[in-house]
Amino acid sequence: MANRMILNETAWFGRGAVDALTDEVARRGYHKALIVTDKTLVQCGVVDKVTSRMDAAGLAWEIYAGVLPNPTISIVQKGLKCFTQSGADYLIAIGGGSPQDTCKAIGIISNNPEFADVRSLEGLSPTRKPSVPIMAIPTTAGTAAEVTINYVITDEEKRRKFVCVDPHDIPQAAFIDADMMDGMPPALKAATGVDALTHAIEGYITRAAWALTDALHIKAIEIIAGALRGAVAGEKEAGEAMALGQ
Repeated sequence: MANRMILNETAWFGRGAVDALTDEVARRGYHKALIVTDKTLVQCGVVDKVTSRMDAAGLAWEIYAGVLPNPTISIVQKGLKCFTQSGADYLIAIGGGSPQDTCKAIGIISNNPEFADVRSLEGLSPTRKPSVPIMAIPTTAGTAAEVTINYVITDEEKRRKFVCVDPHDIPQAAFIDADMMDGMPPALKAATGVDALTHAIEGYITRAAWALTDALHIKAIEIIAGALRGAVAGEKEAGEAMALGQ
């Protein structure tokens, strides 16, 4: 049986990883970003850690901060409209799973307009073109959505969630920087950390597991189990371990 792994073109790990964003953008020749995030991350200054670097490098950007937890079809549609009107040619996702998932949906539909009905992307999405380029910056150590090909959208009319699986949606570059996660409240660190641990256990026991995924998931379980309590308590080293372990 053949096994496939789909990885980001580039992934930066460690404190200060976000410093590499401007060079990654510049070498690709992108001109303007639409930043997909939520209002809380804007208000508490997390997004400014990125936009200040972009300003210093002379990079243009706009923000769509309409993301809410468990993003809905209407949130995706509003973000898609914002992207079209902004004149941006790439996306930056800043946040936990909800901004990351919203950003993926926006990027996929922008380059595959025949899937404008978000519901049509459910399951193994049959898209033909890669997403608009995405730079992914997580602010939680929980979902690792910045390095996966999955995203989850909520259908508010039918009151259900659906999962989209699409190799075309994986971000071009991910920046896993614990400096972007330190500001999480302890309760959120705990909740997202348990989420990460659950994902690692699920990945290990699934029937689709194989030798390489076993190695990764066993190590993830080891890292998270050893670091979660310290990260919740605010220990910097433990926080960095959680960023890697997720």
